Amino acid sequence: MTQGERDILVYEKSLKLRNFLEDFFQQRNYTPQYVTTLKSLVRNLQSDSYELLLVEATLLNEKFREIEIDIPKIALIMENIPRALNAVINYNIDYYLIAPFHEEDLDLKIRIARERKSWFRCLYEARKDLEAVVELTYLITSTLNPRKILYYIVKKISEMIDVTRCSILSIGLGDRRYAYVVSSFEDPSITNIRIDIRKYPEIREALKNKRPVVIQDAMQEPLMRSVQRFIAPIGIKAIAVIPIIYRDEVIGTLFLRTSRTHKGFDERELRLCNIVANIAANVLYNAFLFEKIENEKTRLQKLAITDYLTGIYNIRYFYHRLEEEFSRAQRYGYPLSCIMMDIDLFKNINDRYGHRVGDQVLREFAQLVRRHTRRSDVFARYGGEEFILLLPQTSLDGALKEAERLAQYVKRHSFKILRKERITVSMGVACWPVHPVKDSDGLITLADNALFRAKQMGRDKIVVSERPAK
Repeated sequence: MTQGERDILVYEKSLKLRNFLEDFFQQRNYTPQYVTTLKSLVRNLQSDSYELLLVEATLLNEKFREIEIDIPKIALIMENIPRALNAVINYNIDYYLIAPFHEEDLDLKIRIARERKSWFRCLYEARKDLEAVVELTYLITSTLNPRKILYYIVKKISEMIDVTRCSILSIGLGDRRYAYVVSSFEDPSITNIRIDIRKYPEIREALKNKRPVVIQDAMQEPLMRSVQRFIAPIGIKAIAVIPIIYRDEVIGTLFLRTSRTHKGFDERELRLCNIVANIAANVLYNAFLFEKIENEKTRLQKLAITDYLTGIYNIRYFYHRLEEEFSRAQRYGYPLSCIMMDIDLFKNINDRYGHRVGDQVLREFAQLVRRHTRRSDVFARYGGEEFILLLPQTSLDGALKEAERLAQYVKRHSFKILRKERITVSMGVACWPVHPVKDSDGLITLADNALFRAKQMGRDKIVVSERPAK
């Protein structure tokens, strides 16, 4: 959208939040539309002109759930964080921010949301185009795997034309000195074999002019004079290099190269090579585009379960896994432990060094703890400087040992950006069935309460939750 269009819809009632957003949007190209009622929210959503929705977390309720919203949603949480986080999960909110808000955080969330919507739209359109291409070129579209398509192309040409060699080469956009054999009909396992383009003047010529190069007699062709002494023992007589072009561009700088020893190429053979190259261009373009979009989709899916700042799991994914693990623990009688941890006096770090340094400390802390946890454990950022660790099939004694071990790792770790200043953590531990809670939320509550007591006791403590009263 161009500047001035109302591409962001904001649903809020807080004057404090409105002031923050107005200051934020004034410095950027986004033009928001503010609404304060559910009715006006629905009316604006029907216009289909917005790329994302910012919503005040306190406005998330059952009536909000009934609204059909097909754009990314970002919740802004200002109070009652546990309730708001539950609402974020229950009402399928894509992203969230917890007060105090920082413009860099919101800017990043908006960019990610817009990028995600753009890619999913691109994926939908690309698939429609790909279906049409498949119908027209079904003979060589038995798979969307580009490597298989490349091999199928050279194999079919070698079956239809009598050649001694048939391969497809890739030439990078950067260093044009080397090409790579990405497919050869002699052996489907041959791929990414590097060749020096200086030894292949016919390839250089095709690359330079973006046109087919056909050599009927290599030993009489002036273009091949520099390499004739090398190809003479091989007995190669005719060579054809056909650029695979899509919309006047050599896509991926791919070339179809065939050669034979006994005669030149006739018109029918060259025409067939060009037809195959033209068909291959459409198929390869869509196959590589599909692969690129699938890779991007995988990246976005990973992004959706990852905390943007620390690189570990976010609370949405944690709650999803918590439900699974709690259900499994109840079914099979496995113990399930939870450790809630909080960086002690983190506010002092922010006040003394600034929020950027604080963010780096959070990232380094998260990666330190993740490196020292098991693959089966689920480590996530709960919010701010609070983190949470779920330990499946771990007893209370095991969880305590793990908490003590992690606390020592953190205490001994030197955070470079803090100029050798060390930090400590407080932890709260809870374990099912030692603590016979009724549901997974109860386990989190007990661990959180234990953490609160650890902070009250002077910090740098590990406290086990008290058993709930029966």
